[in-house]
Amino acid sequence: MKRIFGAKNSKEPPPSIQDASDRINKRGESVEDKVKRLDAELCKYKDQIKRTRPGPAQEAIKARAMRVLKQKKMYEGQRDMLYNQTFNLDQVSFAAEGLKDAQQTMTALKSANKELKGMMKTVKIQDIDNLQDEMMDLMDVSSEIQETLGRSYNVPDDIDEDDLMGELDALEADMGNETEADGVPSYLQPDTEPILMKGLTCLHHQPGGRTTGAQPGRAQAEDEWGLPAVPRASLRG
Repeated sequence: MKRIFGAKNSKEPPPSIQDASDRINKRGESVEDKVKRLDAELCKYKDQIKRTRPGPAQEAIKARAMRVLKQKKMYEGQRDMLYNQTFNLDQVSFAAEGLKDAQQTMTALKSANKELKGMMKTVKIQDIDNLQDEMMDLMDVSSEIQETLGRSYNVPDDIDEDDLMGELDALEADMGNETEADGVPSYLQPDTEPILMKGLTCLHHQPGGRTTGAQPGRAQAEDEWGLPAVPRASLRG
């Protein structure tokens, strides 16, 4: 059958946007090289015109320069057209890539949506609420256990708090009265009564029936409380 009717010609796949853009860029580069070559030739003709005198020779050089300039203008037009085509292809390629990215994003979102729905079937709000309630009950029980274990055994349960507050106020009032004079409570002041009584006893009588007193004509010394000082011999004995 293929020999009779012939085989179908296999069609080549259409060129992609990138292939077309690369082909146009190559053509643009080729035209750009031609423009540069014509620019160099124009510079050479310009120098020759400057060096030659006005006349037929200079007019011939100007004619060649004009022909080269026309070619340059033609190539520049082709170059600009190719650059415009390349720009259009780039815009189309950018749009195509954006659509591909959008398709991939939609596919990823659909997959994530399906996975989330499957996960939500296994997680229920009621179960979470029940779990939270159980945790709160456990924490309350734990607090009660800690409070029970921290209770003191020596403190009786029938103590009235009002009585304790009254005793505390009275204690604070006593401490305030004691500290008004010199700022030191009485239980922190030194005990001076035994020393005072001992000094008074030694002043009354000495062995031999003589009363100890100040000698005539001499001022009697006083102790730190304003009383007559006790002689050291009398204290020894």
